[in-house]
Amino acid sequence: MLKIGIIVLIIVLVVVLAALIVLSIYGRKLQKRSEEGQAQMRAGAQAVSILVIDKKRMKLTEADLPKIVVEQTPKYLRRSKVPIVKAKIGPKIMNLMCDEKIFDLIPIKKEIKAVMNGIYIMDVKGLRSGLEVKPEKKKLLARLKSKLNKSQNS
Repeated sequence: MLKIGIIVLIIVLVVVLAALIVLSIYGRKLQKRSEEGQAQMRAGAQAVSILVIDKKRMKLTEADLPKIVVEQTPKYLRRSKVPIVKAKIGPKIMNLMCDEKIFDLIPIKKEIKAVMNGIYIMDVKGLRSGLEVKPEKKKLLARLKSKLNKSQNS
């Protein structure tokens, strides 16, 4: 009975180890592909002056983006919410997609200089005034600790 348990344990460990090796190899390939895509996007990027009208997170199908963008997006991602920026570029008003990292930095109703590739905003810089960086929200535990420290100091 003891030998059967050890054999089952060894088999389970071998299967888990094989799964981890396969996942790490697959993860490296995905990371390399992502880095290549980012490099291509950076190569075709250009700085443009835009006036931001509005920004919000919307479903890709409701964002009024060109049909080709929606068609090229995998079906399982079409209903996910993406950061959309409505901006005036020259005389045209367009809906643009935005990088999730910089979405909070984009000011509303201000003119900014954006680094763009097609309809995708990759980076922003303040044009007339500096960009306001919102302070990061503290996590629950950090807020409770700061409240405790304030009450103990008082």
